[in-house]
Amino acid sequence: MRNFQLRELGMPVPYDAATVAALADRQVTWQDKALPPAWWGRTVREIVAERPRLSELPTPLLTLSAAGMRHNLDAMARWCRDHGVDLAPHGKTTMAPTLWAAQLDAGAWAITLANTFQLGVARAFGVRRVMVANSVISPLQLRWIADQLAADETFEVMVWADSVRTVEQLEAARAPYVDPGARPLDVLVEIGGANGRTGARDADTALAVADAIGRSSTLRLAGVAGYEGAIAHGADEAGLEHVRAYLRELAGVHTRLQKDGRYDDGLVPVVSAGGSAYFEQVAEVLAPLGRSGARVVLRSGAYITHDDGYYRQVSPLGSAPRTDGERLVTAMHGWVRITSQPEPGLAIFDAGKRDLPYDEGLPEPQLLRPRREGESPVPLTGMTVSKLNDQHGFLRFDGDAPVVVGDELRVGLSHPCTAFDKWGLIPVIDDPDGADPVVVDLVRTFF
Repeated sequence: MRNFQLRELGMPVPYDAATVAALADRQVTWQDKALPPAWWGRTVREIVAERPRLSELPTPLLTLSAAGMRHNLDAMARWCRDHGVDLAPHGKTTMAPTLWAAQLDAGAWAITLANTFQLGVARAFGVRRVMVANSVISPLQLRWIADQLAADETFEVMVWADSVRTVEQLEAARAPYVDPGARPLDVLVEIGGANGRTGARDADTALAVADAIGRSSTLRLAGVAGYEGAIAHGADEAGLEHVRAYLRELAGVHTRLQKDGRYDDGLVPVVSAGGSAYFEQVAEVLAPLGRSGARVVLRSGAYITHDDGYYRQVSPLGSAPRTDGERLVTAMHGWVRITSQPEPGLAIFDAGKRDLPYDEGLPEPQLLRPRREGESPVPLTGMTVSKLNDQHGFLRFDGDAPVVVGDELRVGLSHPCTAFDKWGLIPVIDDPDGADPVVVDLVRTFF
């Protein structure tokens, strides 16, 4: 719907809307995990038109909530507008062009990606502005990016560099290959922090990287960037202060570059940070840079589904909010079936590490689906998932068994980034709390 609104306003749609829409015309096959054989050979559009029910799908299963995602898209867009920052959500979270399109329709400035494979997916669906939040040093990949820039004047891409050596690799791969006068490759100086991930560890190194970009013949200094999520893990005040201190260092490098006139005239430099755990800290420290001409860009990606684990606990708009704005809601769930009760206090279900995320917390039992028509879902308490094998989950409880073999459960999940990558075609349902939700879409991922 919003695509048509953009066209009516004379605004360019920032992706190839026809290619995204054509995903609905792809057939479902036996390769699409957990979808029933009755759907094989039919298109997504045909299936969705019949409004199938969740009860028609086998387990294990991952689903998305249409209402939940809509709420989160709108809530995050409003929050960014209210706090003077742009959003380039990290597309690696979902690797779903349909969801990237929804994020762009909601006002996202760009899509962030982590490598050139992911960039290739974005280009296949016409995404016109991408930040690659990483160093790209493979000559073959750099030349492919150069070809993309040459072939499409509407395409914009930014990459990161955290050392002079990285800049030299960029220049060495591009200089003999691109035509004189070709558009330069935009590069952001990556700022790191102690015990963090990549990134220049001090201002002098960062400024040397900027100088190397300035001396190159095929690159352009486009700003500074970093990732504060590796600086802290949790939301205690000591951790938040570590994040703020890191962000002040990042801001200081940008201010020095701007003061020294190292950005090209007319360029709006990008200052980017902000995963899904500390974006309110990023806005607090970096948003004021917008008053002096910078574009401050968050890269939060997990917000679109949020979760019932790690991000529920640490997100600024989670269960213990640290900022104003509407709280995010969980929009992804797992569905599992009890297959065995081999001993007292234990039930085994049919999903494991290959089906559900487990790196940031085990699944959370939430609902027992109706056993008979006309019944309502029953909330589950006093049960925990103790571990996952490859294809089995262990459900523990005290006393009489609250479940029997054949029961279907809804479980909450933690960490969207390791949920989406296990599924190639994900049903979207209208109401995950309903007795038998309607499947309103199928979202295809590309991992």
